Amino acid sequence: MTEGRLTVSDFQSLSSKRKIVSLTAYTAPVASALDKYCDLLLVGDSVAMVLYGMKSTQGADIEMMVRHGKAVVSHSRKAMVIVDLPHGSYEQNEEHAVRSAKEIIKKTGACGVKLEGGVSVEKQIKSITEAGIPVLGHIGLLPQKYSQSSEFRITGKDDAEAEQLKKDLEAVTTAGAFGVVLEGTIEPVARQLSNNAKIPLIGIGASVSCHGQILVTDDLIGLYADFTPKFVKKYVNVQHIIQEAAKAYANDVITKKFPDKSHCFWPPKND
Repeated sequence: MTEGRLTVSDFQSLSSKRKIVSLTAYTAPVASALDKYCDLLLVGDSVAMVLYGMKSTQGADIEMMVRHGKAVVSHSRKAMVIVDLPHGSYEQNEEHAVRSAKEIIKKTGACGVKLEGGVSVEKQIKSITEAGIPVLGHIGLLPQKYSQSSEFRITGKDDAEAEQLKKDLEAVTTAGAFGVVLEGTIEPVARQLSNNAKIPLIGIGASVSCHGQILVTDDLIGLYADFTPKFVKKYVNVQHIIQEAAKAYANDVITKKFPDKSHCFWPPKND
């Protein structure tokens, strides 16, 4: 592997050695904490829901993605940083997609971009990669298609859906994507896709057979409480920790235990 950040070549070769570890990151302190343990940090458009309380990822725009992308890039050293192209920034045509991708890369210094779709965005992926920007694909459940998370639905449940997923994977591969996120897909179909994939498949609500896994960090640590997908494993409940800290702080303020003398500034002592 190369020194410093993982490259596309590093990422692809890693999949033959071990599972790829990916998580989302939107802020400087979280990026700094995760960088040591992750191969890929995704500045996902899920930031719209997780940090801004929006009902879907459709509320994200390029300005939002750039703002958070810069924070993550500046406070990570090892992991690849990929930034989502938000809803409405690439679907129109190839020129629009390339322009959006270039803006994000120029303003953030990220390693590449991610966009949702398979056959429907094959031309956009091809154009972006030909412009010299690495692309991570995203097939299966596509959050940008929905106006609220309650509309999300698992895919691959019948032969037609399974066949479409196969076509979508072939499309993003042919177009030049270096890897692809596979979201919300029933396990047997996800396993078959992984076994036949020519590029690394990163699963989220898919299969352990995928070449790696990704989760929204705020789900993993129990910080985002509005909606917890079935596929999430909570490793800690930060929401509870924050509430306990706030409760203790409120009590100390009311009872005048905080601030005490050690937390105050005093005039210098005279010699």
